[in-house]
Amino acid sequence: MIPSKRDVALMVGALFTLVGGLERARRTSPGAGTLGLLEVVAARQQVRPSEIAELQQVHPSLVTRRVRSLEDAGYLEVSIDPADHRSCLVSLTSEGDQEVRRLREIGIERFAKFVADWEPSEVRTFTALLQKLEASKAAVAARERRPAGRRWAQQRPSELRIPGNPAKKG
Repeated sequence: MIPSKRDVALMVGALFTLVGGLERARRTSPGAGTLGLLEVVAARQQVRPSEIAELQQVHPSLVTRRVRSLEDAGYLEVSIDPADHRSCLVSLTSEGDQEVRRLREIGIERFAKFVADWEPSEVRTFTALLQKLEASKAAVAARERRPAGRRWAQQRPSELRIPGNPAKKG
């Protein structure tokens, strides 16, 4: 049996509330914004600022300011990109690695407070359901993804419409 539209609507409302709160925290809490950027750099070793902006879905100028600030703090190192001298690569310093660990621990402690009155099995179930939702979302996105390239280049010769030559009808 599939979930009712009402059940799905309630779930979506709860998710939007949760995600909105997390997004507000990321924007307003210096630690959350810093952790997000440091996490991206940590996961990729060396990364261009434009890639950071794309992954975090923020304007590149915001990344530039944050990278500069975190470089000044000693958390990031910025070097010229040997493959493209017009760009740079951002990497984590050992101090940055320590800061990632510190901020992760703060986040985990914060979330531990949120679920302090939950049963351990509820936390595990919630985690499994979030992972299942993400997998389902990815599967639907893959099925709905349009093929890359130009649509007209993917048409079969019998489907091509040539100006001044109306397409034949079946």
